[in-house]
Amino acid sequence: MDPSMMAGLEGLGAEDQAKMASMIEQLQLRDSLRMYNSLVERCFVDCVDSFTRKSLQKQEETCVMRCAEKFLKHTMRVGQRFGELNQNAPTQD
Repeated sequence: MDPSMMAGLEGLGAEDQAKMASMIEQLQLRDSLRMYNSLVERCFVDCVDSFTRKSLQKQEETCVMRCAEKFLKHTMRVGQRFGELNQNAPTQD
């Protein structure tokens, strides 16, 4: 887990810190699974046209690879931008 997240929990007792850390990890896992499911659904809908074979056709496979790459690049860029904005935001002390 990101150490900066734990910094905000310093005022809590050890047991409460552990509970909060566990909750944060569960939320991060849930968000990761949602992102993965969104990627799979979007690329499948956009790229898979035919169900006549067990495996993907060459153009479908290429489309899925490009779709996944584009989705992941976009997600990384949004995360970077969010981090930049969060870093420049005034803190509440």
